[in-house]
Amino acid sequence: MSRQNVAALHPKIWARFSSALILLALLPGTCIAVPKPHVIAFGKWISAKWPNATGEKLLDLKVRPLIVDTRLKEYTTGTPHELTDRLFVVRRAFRINDALPKESAARWQWQRGGWLLVDRLTGHVSQLSLPEFDPFYSTASWYRDYVAYCGVSDDGKKRYAVVAQVGRRKAILKKDVGEPGGEAEPDSECPAPAWERSPMRVTFEPDDEKKIVFSIRNRVVDVVNDAEEAEE
Repeated sequence: MSRQNVAALHPKIWARFSSALILLALLPGTCIAVPKPHVIAFGKWISAKWPNATGEKLLDLKVRPLIVDTRLKEYTTGTPHELTDRLFVVRRAFRINDALPKESAARWQWQRGGWLLVDRLTGHVSQLSLPEFDPFYSTASWYRDYVAYCGVSDDGKKRYAVVAQVGRRKAILKKDVGEPGGEAEPDSECPAPAWERSPMRVTFEPDDEKKIVFSIRNRVVDVVNDAEEAEE
């Protein structure tokens, strides 16, 4: 029996048959649209060496690979920080060729980098742009999607207390806290800033005798002027 006869004799059956054909036609496209889950993992720790500021001393460094879908994406160091159930950040480590032009063989040297933003849903790994963040001297302290650290200007003449937020290009706080010390050891410009939850505020100690407290309200930063409160 022809298709016309089936449609004429059994309109309800033909309507169901047509709907089934349309569903089958759309099904492959629907399957393609389903996002493929990504597998993100860290490899084993590797013991490495990296130079101090003068290059005269080698320091211990632990690094491990960041692997996305069985492929090596980056090397990392330190502990990751969870921003959300989807995003996390981790410190980058990399190797640079330290060979001089007259040296024919490569001379690989480990270095610490900035921070990476990793998206578990898409598998995308990107570098965060943190204002005035110095890979050698800055010690980052994370809370939620905020990060606080002591930054150093490009010319090495100024030191800043910085608070940045992931997703914002400009720092929400950038305050001059004096000249950097320029020590040979890493993380020596100031200790990791200390966060408090309620009220949300962060304390910088750029010097042994100096403590600065900033209160953060709706992305606006206020200086806590109470001397007794700052000394707690």
